[in-house]
Amino acid sequence: MRLAGPLQSWGERSKFNERDTAPFPTRSGVIGLLACALGRRRGEDIGDLARLSLTVRADRPGVVLRDLHTVGGGLPARHTVTTAEGKKRPAAAATLLSHRYYLADAVFTAALTGPADVLDACAAALRAPHWPPYLGRRSCPPEGPLLLGEFDDVHRHLVELPLARARKGTAATVPVLFHGDRPLTHLSPAVEGTDSGSEAVGQVNDQPLNFHPQRRAYQSRSRYQRTLHLPAERCQGLGADHLKALASYLAPCSPRPEGSPA
Repeated sequence: MRLAGPLQSWGERSKFNERDTAPFPTRSGVIGLLACALGRRRGEDIGDLARLSLTVRADRPGVVLRDLHTVGGGLPARHTVTTAEGKKRPAAAATLLSHRYYLADAVFTAALTGPADVLDACAAALRAPHWPPYLGRRSCPPEGPLLLGEFDDVHRHLVELPLARARKGTAATVPVLFHGDRPLTHLSPAVEGTDSGSEAVGQVNDQPLNFHPQRRAYQSRSRYQRTLHLPAERCQGLGADHLKALASYLAPCSPRPEGSPA
């Protein structure tokens, strides 16, 4: 999957009027995107999607942008924000400030692995989504192709696909950060003196259990991270230049045969 757009926002610890974003697509955000494309309503079972494994390549991490919103202003008292005591805020104090954070001009490439039947259903839904997909928040539609394809060796392609970034300088390699929900030793042979991605770098609370508005539930999971130094010629620029490079790369690739193991 190619997760690119002018803005994206992957909430990690959002509470009330402070809406943050993680620096990378979260499991809950990507699984929510798939559920949306499949036409699943909030509260429907997502157990099959939650079993998929996600690895993300940060082609371009983007820039954090903060947007200021106001909530509740100009409304009758009965429609204003409810306080912690269960009362309504008075008209003079009805307007609340909401700080919302986004990643601007970011591009990520994501690989999903799991049962073949679930992956096939997700791929079909991404080609013809039931509801418009979005990148973490409804105000963040994706640009360009969302689905790049289905492949046997998806992690090899995750490493080798053209990078959505401009080449700078004369260095032979460029550092590229990968995030995953399992050890990342399978991405590429370990180089002496570099991180193999075998140890978790922390915990993140983005494993969704239920998306129901009144019963949202998540659990924590281990997060793995690894930096690979990839050939600089994989940097294929931005916009149309990158899309053309993607098309050239994908043209000779053989898609994963239907029904084969993921």
